[in-house]
Amino acid sequence: MTALRQPLLPGSTLGVLGGGQLGRMFVHAAQRLGYATAVLDPDAESPAGLVSHVHLQADYVDPDALRRLARESSAVTTEFENVPAQALQALAAHVPVSPGAEAVSIAQDRAREKAHFARCGVPCAPHAIIETEAQLRAVDDALLPGILKTSRLGYDGKGQVRVGTRAELTAAWDALKRVPCVLERLLPLASECSVVVARGGDGAMVHLPIQRNTHRDGILAVTEVGHGVVPQELGAQAIQATRAIAQGLDYVGVLCVEFFVLQDGRLVVNEMAPRPHNSGHWSIDGADVSQFELQVRTLAALPLVQPRQHSEAVMLNLLGDLWVAHGHEQAPPWAAVLALPGAHLHLYGKAQARAGRKMGHLTFTAPDRDGVRATALRACELLGLPAF
Repeated sequence: MTALRQPLLPGSTLGVLGGGQLGRMFVHAAQRLGYATAVLDPDAESPAGLVSHVHLQADYVDPDALRRLARESSAVTTEFENVPAQALQALAAHVPVSPGAEAVSIAQDRAREKAHFARCGVPCAPHAIIETEAQLRAVDDALLPGILKTSRLGYDGKGQVRVGTRAELTAAWDALKRVPCVLERLLPLASECSVVVARGGDGAMVHLPIQRNTHRDGILAVTEVGHGVVPQELGAQAIQATRAIAQGLDYVGVLCVEFFVLQDGRLVVNEMAPRPHNSGHWSIDGADVSQFELQVRTLAALPLVQPRQHSEAVMLNLLGDLWVAHGHEQAPPWAAVLALPGAHLHLYGKAQARAGRKMGHLTFTAPDRDGVRATALRACELLGLPAF
């Protein structure tokens, strides 16, 4: 079924494939607007399942569970890009689903994703597809040094190997079990940024302000949003490119596109995520419409209004390493952190902390850029996080 054209009013049930923290924040946004929710996730303690009206504990491709989710829901979305596309296709035979299976499947495959960027006229890093030994031998030396990335199922730095020579490239492909890969040339980066857009079934599109991101070990660590964070012309270029990418997919839902800013000032696209994104979490506290409310609105065919940022914002990603560092018997010093002005703590309800696991985020808001940075840096000191 295609996306809804007529509004689905509060009181209806919205379904979501996936029970992680993104699903949890979607559920909170949907319930605040008066919707019931149904979550399909195999984990009995999934963050979204714990707060939803209905939690279907089953595999994402379980036919009975998918049929029940379709019966329970008036429309269904997804909260992570690696949900099997066939599950979305199966649901779409019975209930409106957004984003659609085709858009999600493109985002799941780096080669198809880059081909889509090219069709939309959005530049990306020079690259080569490596699926066979012949393609490996044919790699241009100009692509080295580079980063070899698995075409599928790579996120948060997983499935990526930095290579400097042809010998290292061959060894890396062997280490990755010779699965289809993309080799991208290493580029001289100045910074990274992202744009979140929401597009409705009627083609209406709105966006959050451009976001400047800092990654550590391939995982987002800090997002800064506000006046002067990114040059105005660069921000406009990134927003235009993101809108073109969404338009080219005939996308319905919330989409995040990540970009590299090169040292010479050029902008190249990195990748897209067909869902809300870590870098947009600040919008819960720093804007009048969050990315999760936008997800609800696109799914339910409610009117899309341009979000307005009302506060300067800095978001700190909270990984399980923080709990490990403080010892599992002792919580991080939340009282001291929450004594700071403009602190907004979001914990995801995950019982077990481990290194690299996303446990929550901390957003700081303030009327001015210097103030919000100073407070966020003070929180980093209290928590033992690196300065940014």
